[in-house]
Amino acid sequence: MSTSIPRPGDHLPGSHPGMDPRSIHTDVEGLLTRARDTAVDAADPSEIIPRQAQLLEQAHDLLVQALATVDKI
Repeated sequence: MSTSIPRPGDHLPGSHPGMDPRSIHTDVEGLLTRARDTAVDAADPSEIIPRQAQLLEQAHDLLVQALATVDKI
C-alpha cells in the first residue's frame, strides 16, 4: 500500500517562496557526503572531527531554516 505523504504548505494555493524541498535535500545530502568523506580526505586526523562537526552544523542550520520557512506558510 503506497500512500503519498502530504508536504507542509501543499494545501495552500500559489508558490512557496524560499521553499524548495529538492534543493534543501540536495544541499543537506551534499553536506553529509562531505562530512563522510572528510575522514578519508583529511591529512591530519585531528582535523576530522572539527570539520565533520562544522559540516553537520551547516546541515542542521539548513534544516532548521527550512522548518522555519514552513512554519511561516
